[in-house]
Amino acid sequence: MRYCLLSLAAAVMLFAGSRTLAAHCQMPCGIYDDQMRVNLIEESCATIEKAMDEIRNNITSAQANGEVSLSVMQAMRWTTTKEEHAAQIQEIVADYFLTQRIKPDTQNYDKKLELLHGILISAMKCRQTLDPANVQGIRTRLDEFSKLYFVQEQGAAPKK
Repeated sequence: MRYCLLSLAAAVMLFAGSRTLAAHCQMPCGIYDDQMRVNLIEESCATIEKAMDEIRNNITSAQANGEVSLSVMQAMRWTTTKEEHAAQIQEIVADYFLTQRIKPDTQNYDKKLELLHGILISAMKCRQTLDPANVQGIRTRLDEFSKLYFVQEQGAAPKK
């Protein structure tokens, strides 16, 4: 009995401490919301862009005012946020679209893979740099992917 309670407590602590959720369960449940995943990527792009701006502003402010400690702490927090959202984009692309939604027998399969791979690379570069061109790279490829995916896979244009 005591072992079961300890195991249960450990499991609760493990899951309660987890801040991220998987993009999808990877079970053949048939419950998918493709547009929601696209919206999450778009929202993460906006957050990454904001974080990049804030990091640049904090560094510039620190240099100008000599308030290094506060600005460095803020820059670290924005860096963490930027990296979390870039990782979320990578997770949605890899764990949702690439493994569950894009099938080899679909039209423009190679082009879809190329676009999704480009999103993964741009998200990686968002983690490494403060270059807003990487965020634009995600947006451009996501737009192209959405046009191919929603028209060919779903038979309709994506909802905005």
